[in-house]
Amino acid sequence: MRGRIILALAITAGVTAFVGVQFFRAADATLSATRGNACRSLEPAALPDRFKDGQPPPFDLPDANGRRWTLEQLRGRPVLLNFWATWCPPCVEEMPALESLARKLGDRAVVLAVSTDDDWAKVKHFFRKGTALSVVLDASAEVPKKFGTEKYPETFLIGADGKIAHYIVNKRKWDAPQAVECLLGLQ
Repeated sequence: MRGRIILALAITAGVTAFVGVQFFRAADATLSATRGNACRSLEPAALPDRFKDGQPPPFDLPDANGRRWTLEQLRGRPVLLNFWATWCPPCVEEMPALESLARKLGDRAVVLAVSTDDDWAKVKHFFRKGTALSVVLDASAEVPKKFGTEKYPETFLIGADGKIAHYIVNKRKWDAPQAVECLLGLQ
């Protein structure tokens, strides 16, 4: 009798473990599909041919405090790299949604806004109340040229692995839940 109870418990434990593993596999697949759909809902454009390998061009740009920012330093976290300017109406319209996204993501991802304004005075005036974004300045506009950016705003979503995953032309509703899911899916 005792042997049958032990056998029954062993079978129950085995079945429970098997069902648990299957459940977590399905949950992981569902989460991956949900995050993939979230990125598709942002309507990314096809990656330009120069980025088929996913490697973004390197850059080194300062923030308002003089800290230097590179993509290499950000490896390990997803990055939303946005090219914009204060003189660009769609960029200005998009900024509140990008700020909201940055607050929602916290330190799980980086929202890096590359301004191509002439100087920090314009950028600081634009963000006179502060910002949740990480903002750097490229007054020469050389970095957007390296990325082939011709229209603003343009955004590159870069995975934690440092590779470009998505390319987005024009403004988006970055404060939508899908944007958070998309970026977190790039971990």
